[in-house]
Amino acid sequence: MRLSEIKEILPALENVEFQLENGNFVPEHFHVTEVGQITKNFIDCGGVIRNEKVVNFQLWDADDYEHRLKPGKLLHIIQLSEEKLGIEDSEIEVEYQGETIGKYDLEFNGKNFVLKSKTTACLAQDACGIPSEKQKKNLSELSVTPTSACTPGSGCC
Repeated sequence: MRLSEIKEILPALENVEFQLENGNFVPEHFHVTEVGQITKNFIDCGGVIRNEKVVNFQLWDADDYEHRLKPGKLLHIIQLSEEKLGIEDSEIEVEYQGETIGKYDLEFNGKNFVLKSKTTACLAQDACGIPSEKQKKNLSELSVTPTSACTPGSGCC
């Protein structure tokens, strides 16, 4: 989800709720402690220089049970970060702590924002020697043509 998308969704919501893929919810007394832009400059294993930018939201499970983040407040924080930091309309990455700090992509399911698990991948598979995955076939699905079939007395066995 891009920053522009969350800005379109927030005005129509009564509450801001974040849900993990497993169905568990981020406690409703969470705080958004950071909104910013992260720029990552790196070189992949194939020697290609890359540059990535994401808008970062950091969620914190606070012990502050008296406050709930409302959509208007989050929208204000986003607008302030755009104004003061000049952040761009990039994909949103959410940091949320479970056993350690996790990084998640963000989607909206029509009611809640869903933290989608991210995975790592090789960006230069053609350059670093990783073999392409072989296509798996079920032997029972292979067709046998009569010319290649071995029959008794044909001399093929």
